Amino acid sequence: MNDQTKTPARAIRSGGRAARRAARAAPLAENLRAIRPGMEGGTLKPLSEQDMERIHQSALDALEQIGLADAPQSGIDYLVGAGCVLGDDGRIRFPRELVEETIAKANRSVTLFSRDGKTDLNLSGSRVHYGTAGAAVHMVDVHGRSYRESTVQDLHDAARISDRLDNIHFLQRPMVCRDIPDNREMDLNSIYATTAGTTKHVGVSFTEPDFVDDALEMLHMIAGGEGKWRERPFVSNSNCFVVPPMKFATESCEVMEKCIAGGMPVLLLSAGMAGATAPSTIAGAIVQACAECLAGLVYVNAVKPGAPAIFGTWPFGLDLRTGAMSVGSGEQALLTAGCAQMHKFYGVPGGAAAGASDSKLPDMQAGWEQMCTAVMAGLSGLNMVYEAAGMHASLLGFCHESLILGDDLIGQALRCVRGIEVNDETLALDQIRATCIGGPGHYLGTDQTLSRMQSDYVYPGLGDRTSPKEWEELQKPDLLKKASARKEQILRERSQARFDPATDAALRARFNIHLPA
Repeated sequence: MNDQTKTPARAIRSGGRAARRAARAAPLAENLRAIRPGMEGGTLKPLSEQDMERIHQSALDALEQIGLADAPQSGIDYLVGAGCVLGDDGRIRFPRELVEETIAKANRSVTLFSRDGKTDLNLSGSRVHYGTAGAAVHMVDVHGRSYRESTVQDLHDAARISDRLDNIHFLQRPMVCRDIPDNREMDLNSIYATTAGTTKHVGVSFTEPDFVDDALEMLHMIAGGEGKWRERPFVSNSNCFVVPPMKFATESCEVMEKCIAGGMPVLLLSAGMAGATAPSTIAGAIVQACAECLAGLVYVNAVKPGAPAIFGTWPFGLDLRTGAMSVGSGEQALLTAGCAQMHKFYGVPGGAAAGASDSKLPDMQAGWEQMCTAVMAGLSGLNMVYEAAGMHASLLGFCHESLILGDDLIGQALRCVRGIEVNDETLALDQIRATCIGGPGHYLGTDQTLSRMQSDYVYPGLGDRTSPKEWEELQKPDLLKKASARKEQILRERSQARFDPATDAALRARFNIHLPA
């Protein structure tokens, strides 16, 4: 009799648990999610107001007294026309009044559009977005524990995977198509591979200025015409317009001018290495990065006042014992957080690097390095956190499985960004009273607890929170194997971002597309 009474109870409990699990697995409405793109950060402030003012004044001194060399003739014309001074030594110097005026009139709110209009990114204030970047030249084979050259198919697959991950908010090209030796075809195929894989905003680079016109033609075809492209440009240009220390990258500047004219947002990327191409001190590296990006801001606004530009201070850390990059270090976290504060000081949209690892594989070292920098970047209110998932070996290797695991990691980072809400409901005094006086003595299963379990808590998609006993019963699931299985599941399904047949046929007729149809 006891067995007969217990069996239905077990079935009821099992069915109820299954139903609850199914409900938790169902997508939440956007307004009920515990985390979402563009949440406000900015609670972490490693720099004081006085610190930021001193960095700013030092950057102005550097621009006024040292200036930048190697501008193209077109850039010299734009900058001198705006009020800069070309010295006898060929360096362009920036009067501090001109820089201050540019900061005051620069575009303070940039929207990076998605292709379908569902995942636009509002870059203003301290709104935080995480995504990929990096231009790695190798792919990580997690099961073979080896590296191989990256291909256009790898890039397309990274886009397809990113399209399915809620916490990857944009896709800047994370690897180079090493199987396409012609640079023009590589640039054009990079656009095709990324935009055919995701409708989220995409960032790409161009090897030479002459390739930009073809790229814009391709983007007009994808958008359905130049007018539609200019209304909602869904691809931006990641532009290394400077070669630190304090020199313009001549061809990249010419690329930038063409992109601005074509209606494409520009990331002004200054990527000095502290101790090598930037001062070894954290403050000094931030000064140089700000000076270089302020020069870029003047340049952009001289070409087209108010053009959308992202203040891309990307100083990287260096292991001074060996000369190796240290992108997963505490110093890197501070460099990025300090830069994010300077973006807010200037009131302009900004981006920097965080979330990459020096480890060669998605292991424990990768975990602590990625989380350390990703959390600090988010807490500092960085608008665009680049290289936030999948990047290994100090930017030389990209890993699809790590991209998937990074979605979990960034979810936890975003929960830190959201912070602690303090109000009458969250202080929970009524709950404490009802639980402790005549209540059950615990909060498990209460209406308040159940109502907040999805809106307040973030649950890992692949992370393992089972007990050791449950873990053994489940055949000791391996995290990397789970990530690989998720990757294969995504890649078995056709990309929802693929172009309609007529557009795809027109693109293939006009350009040499290397991906199979």
